[in-house]
Amino acid sequence: MTLSTPLTLMGAPGSPYTRKMRGVLRYRRIPYLFILQNSPEAAKLPKAKVPLLPTFYLPNEAGEIVATTDSTPLIRRFERAFDGRSIIPRDPAMRFLDELLEDYADEWLTKCMYHYRWYFEADVEKARRILPHWGTANVTDEQIAPFQKMFGDRQVGRLGVVGSNDVTAPVIEDSYVRFLSAFDAQLQKSRFLFGRPASSDFAIMGQLTCLALFDPTSMAITAERSPRIYAWVEVMEELSGLEPTDDDWFGPGDMPDTFKGLLAEVGRVYAPFLLANADAVERKAERVETEIAGRPWVQKPFSYQKKCLGWLRESYAGLDATARKTVDAFLEGTGCEVLFA
Repeated sequence: MTLSTPLTLMGAPGSPYTRKMRGVLRYRRIPYLFILQNSPEAAKLPKAKVPLLPTFYLPNEAGEIVATTDSTPLIRRFERAFDGRSIIPRDPAMRFLDELLEDYADEWLTKCMYHYRWYFEADVEKARRILPHWGTANVTDEQIAPFQKMFGDRQVGRLGVVGSNDVTAPVIEDSYVRFLSAFDAQLQKSRFLFGRPASSDFAIMGQLTCLALFDPTSMAITAERSPRIYAWVEVMEELSGLEPTDDDWFGPGDMPDTFKGLLAEVGRVYAPFLLANADAVERKAERVETEIAGRPWVQKPFSYQKKCLGWLRESYAGLDATARKTVDAFLEGTGCEVLFA
C-alpha cells in the first residue's frame, strides 16, 4: 500500500526505538512529522491497543488512520512503500543475519539499556528528574515533583519484566562489556555492519543512544572502553547526506572476520535466553530459569520474545539451500545455531 508523506509518528527522546526509527526516516529521506509523547498534539491522535514508542499513524486496509507500533515490521512496510536507500541487504543470507542482529539489539541490548537506566541509583535519579520534562517542560519544580517520583517508582518496578534483578545483573553487565569489545572490533573494519546502513545498525544505534549518550553508568563504561562507538552513535542518528550505492552492500565474502565475534556474543547470551523463554511460555511457567554465560538467569516469561524466536525461525526456513548453507557457515560455532537446529 502506498503511503502519503509526511508520515506522522509520536515518541520521546528517551525511547531507543523512537531514536531508531527517526534515524531510519532521516537516512531514507522519508518526510515525517514528529509528535512528542504527552503533548497536546499527541492527545488528539488515535490510541494504540498497546501503547508503545514510537507510534506511527498509518492507513489500515480500509483506509482508516490507525495507531501502529513495532519497529521491525514498520521498517519492512516502509521498504515496500518507498523506493531507494533501502536498509535491507540484497543478499538473502546477509538479509537474514541483519534480521538476527536487529532482533538481538531490540530484545537483548534493550535489557542492558533498561538495567543501566533503572538499576543504579545515580542513573535512576537522572532519568527520574529529566525524562518527565521532555513532555512537560513548562511546569514548576513543585508541580512536576510528584510525577517524577511516580514515574521513577513505576519504571524501577518494571525491572523484573525485562529480566533485570540481583541474580541477572552480572550477566547483563558483562554482556554489555563484551558487546562493546566485539562491536568496536567490527567498526574498525567497517562503519556499517553490512557495508552500508542496515536495519541492525539502526537497532543497535537506538539502544546506544541511551547506553552511550544518556545513562551515567553505561555512558562512562562506553566512553572509556570505546570512544569509537560513542562517536558512531551520534553519526548514525543523521545520515541523510550519505549517498550509498548498491555496490556498497557486503556479500558473504566481504564480511570481516570480526563479524563472527559479534555473532558469538548473540549466541552466548541471547540464544539461550530465547530457548528458555519459549519453553517457559509454552509450559505456562511462572519463571524462566536457565543459565546464561555460565551464570544463573531468572525472570518472568515474556510471550512477545517467544514470537521473536518464531519469526526468526520462519525467516530461516524461508531461505533457499544456497543461502541457508551460507548462513549456517556464519553461525557455526557461535552458539546461534541452536536456535535453528
